[in-house]
Amino acid sequence: MKVMGVFDEMLKSGESLFMDPVALDYDYLPKLIPYREKEQRQVALCIKPLFGNRNGKNVLVHGAPGIGKTAAIKHIFRELEDKTDDIIPIYINTWQKNTTYQIVVEICDQLNYKFTHNKKTEELFAIVQKDLNKKSVVFCFDEIDKVEDLDFLYMILEKLYRKTIILVTNYKIWAVNLDERIKSRLNLESLEFQKYNSSELKGILHERLKYAFVPNVWDTAALEMAVRKTAVVGDVRTGLYILREAGNNAENRSSRKIEIDDVKHAISSISEIKIKKTTELKDEEQMVLKLIKDNSGKKIGDLFNIYKEQGGEGVYKTFQRKIEFLSKNKFISTKKQLGGNEGTTTLVNYERETKLDEY
Repeated sequence: MKVMGVFDEMLKSGESLFMDPVALDYDYLPKLIPYREKEQRQVALCIKPLFGNRNGKNVLVHGAPGIGKTAAIKHIFRELEDKTDDIIPIYINTWQKNTTYQIVVEICDQLNYKFTHNKKTEELFAIVQKDLNKKSVVFCFDEIDKVEDLDFLYMILEKLYRKTIILVTNYKIWAVNLDERIKSRLNLESLEFQKYNSSELKGILHERLKYAFVPNVWDTAALEMAVRKTAVVGDVRTGLYILREAGNNAENRSSRKIEIDDVKHAISSISEIKIKKTTELKDEEQMVLKLIKDNSGKKIGDLFNIYKEQGGEGVYKTFQRKIEFLSKNKFISTKKQLGGNEGTTTLVNYERETKLDEY
């Protein structure tokens, strides 16, 4: 029997454990979106009237981050593009394009109209209107809670004939604050995406493994640990990060196998990134974070007053954006509160996020 030498267990130059690392990107769109068939059917039913040249239904898609909302919608859009040229799908992330002007320019871009320079919003939308009213259109506005104004929704509701509008957010409560004129015209259906359970997360990660890694490079116990840690967080993005980093760790030591220590190192690096990010905050963001730490649980309006008393120079809208940035990056948590004399308000809490390697 041939005895394996120490060099036989090492990767040779040019060899890799990865077959297609892109499959570990969260934005990667697999051929199938597992465990979201029911939600996709409900969205499809909202779009279905457009196939009969009738107006579609509008829907608010909501649920926690990292549970497949965006991927499910993009998968439906891909199917639409394959099935018909008479229904135009337009996807816009409103964290990146957060004003009516930026959104209308982006619609023009997706319709291949490039002459947007020096034109006002109304002029550009007139061009959009003329083009889209020849067919039907499905809009998806992702992270809709990040928009600065909703004029584009007024325009779409009033001036486009056959459309379905899909609004995606992590916060169902966002729709409560909508202007009544928009709310009544939208007549939104509600579709909640529930968090994946442990079995579903395991299935998703195993499916990505098939595309991302060379077969049989994962030690069974190491993979089980990666799945367990992902289940604790309930966020697919965390699991994909662990798989990628564990693979990189194994390659860095020229191993042909991804083992438990590689997974432990990947988990630990998530915690280190979190700590590093805190030190990389700008001075003004550090100030706001400390203010929240010292006044955790207060309303955002009260925090802004304290901020001004302590010499903060930004206006309320700027302060609000800093709160949103800190919340998105998980330095703090925010919670909408309904009712009371002040109507809807936001409570802000300083919550140290438990590190994955502390579970």
